[in-house]
Amino acid sequence: MTLQNQPTISFSEPGKFEETRFEKIHNVIFDSSEEASILVAQEIRALIEQKQSNNENCVLGLATGSSPIKVYEELVRMHQEEGLSFRNVISFNLDEYYPMETGNIQSYHYFMHLHLFSHIDIPDENINIPDGTIDPENLREYCIAYDKKIEVAGGLDFQLLGIGRTGHIGFNEPGSHYNSATRIITLDHITRVDAAPAFLGIDNVPRKAITMGIGSVRKAKRIVLLAWGSNKASVVQKSIEGEITSDVPASYLQNHQNITFIMDQGAAADLTRMKSPWLVTSCDWTKELKIKAVVWLSELTNKSILKLTDKDYNEYGMSDLIALEGSAYDLNIAMFNRLQHTITGWPGGKPNADDSKRPERKDPARKRILILSPHPDDDVISMGGTFDRLIEQNHEVHVAYQTSGNIGVPDEEAVKFAEVAIAMNGESKGMKDIIEFLSRKTENDIDTIETRRLKGLIRRGESHAAARYLGLDDSHVHFLDLPFYETGTIKKNPISQADIDIMKAIIEDIKPHQIYAAGDFADPHGTHRVCFDALTMALDELRSESYMKDCWIWMYRGAWHEWETHKIDMVIPMSPDQVIRKRHAIFYHQSQKDGVMYQGNDSREFWVRVEDRNRSTAQKYNDLGLADYAAMEAFKRYYF
Repeated sequence: MTLQNQPTISFSEPGKFEETRFEKIHNVIFDSSEEASILVAQEIRALIEQKQSNNENCVLGLATGSSPIKVYEELVRMHQEEGLSFRNVISFNLDEYYPMETGNIQSYHYFMHLHLFSHIDIPDENINIPDGTIDPENLREYCIAYDKKIEVAGGLDFQLLGIGRTGHIGFNEPGSHYNSATRIITLDHITRVDAAPAFLGIDNVPRKAITMGIGSVRKAKRIVLLAWGSNKASVVQKSIEGEITSDVPASYLQNHQNITFIMDQGAAADLTRMKSPWLVTSCDWTKELKIKAVVWLSELTNKSILKLTDKDYNEYGMSDLIALEGSAYDLNIAMFNRLQHTITGWPGGKPNADDSKRPERKDPARKRILILSPHPDDDVISMGGTFDRLIEQNHEVHVAYQTSGNIGVPDEEAVKFAEVAIAMNGESKGMKDIIEFLSRKTENDIDTIETRRLKGLIRRGESHAAARYLGLDDSHVHFLDLPFYETGTIKKNPISQADIDIMKAIIEDIKPHQIYAAGDFADPHGTHRVCFDALTMALDELRSESYMKDCWIWMYRGAWHEWETHKIDMVIPMSPDQVIRKRHAIFYHQSQKDGVMYQGNDSREFWVRVEDRNRSTAQKYNDLGLADYAAMEAFKRYYF
């Protein structure tokens, strides 16, 4: 693939790019979204400064959503610390909800000023964002004028894009035409589901939006599309490797002559060179790649591992692996044993046993264990069976809820508790004020401090009840209330030293032999990711402490995803009775059980999702030829 007008910053050096017969769009994969975002910001800076040196305007097409946030943060830093000026920049945003007031905190007008425009020196008259207040009868003329304004400005020099799970760019949903212009569009249900958390429920998400069209986007001289997290992997693969189709609007970009997809490992996971590199090129057969290939082949052929043959390996591009291993028979046994050794009924290690083939150490027999839960229910949802087993096996178990989770409590639930408090204790100004506030609350209102406190106490009470049910003493339940979370809105503050110090304090106090932490990072700006970053930063500062040499970190995943089988380092079988106990522990989180605010794209309740996921994990192990269990919880070890 030969690119016209190569990008200012060479993305082939810091990332990975190998042209294959499968890929139709230039793409680069990075270990972290932060590293990639900084390089994208550097390319934008270079373009702005080049235009300044020529006394020309720089016309930028800008995106919203979580994907470009770090790019904007870096551009702001460059302006404030390094003097980058935006006086010659003219910006055009991709889209806006319709109808939408500019002052609404969910508007993209608000988003862009919050993350970028209010912190740089771009002239107000150079900022262009679709107007969500235009009268319906004037919309068509307005959209035509928006495209014309881009043309008069000289066309887009650089267009920054994200990608939605429907494959939309801007709000060009499936079915959008190749040459579509700026227009009003009806949003896909999946797009509205993904936006629901920001709007505190899907019922509040607008059904329409104004968006620049595919044709408008394609006219940009340079396009960079950002994709972060495993929830984007499927649509990224279809866009880069699939056919050009209106079903995946981002696939239209295959015909652009100067485009780069910038991705993290999660978003790139389904690309052929990542998912099954043996189909693309010769491989360095590491231990990790061997188990990945054997599990992949077993699932593809619907054969258990021990039934795979030399012919199977040869047919699917792994003849060099068989030549290396000698025979399918030897390889199969080695990989079968490796998976077998991940299974244990003793998550804290089995006392007085040979631990050479077990995922955890036998000593000390009674371990100090810290379970970190980003929200006040992730512990029982994600590892309730293991939690129960650790207590049952007499370890010193502590659980620490990293955030208050107050924003996840529906308003009607808070009203119910406030009314009970009044009924129990008589008229209370504080409770009455909460009820009055919630009765007149609008979509732009942020919960009062007292309302947030009540909602946090609701989550605390539920957490205590669930932990007690599993047999944990109240003294071993900790509420960290990390400050980054306490904004009252979906947007959180950056991690501060205060967050890190709180994490350090709980670790220093317990001196754990095991830490269990949430490891699902579909959204790099989400609470789980931020909570894990706070943990790793604390670990870095505690690294020299003697007790840290005996501390192992185990990562679990939540209700939406499970670790891929080849990545699992420890899996805990659950009996049918333990599945029921886990279900009951989840039920104690009553405010999250019915009508949960952050349902995602899955209408099932959390307990149903997670039981199906645990059963699926057990079934996958059984299909590979291993023992048949009712359910399993899986973990991956994190090395620091």
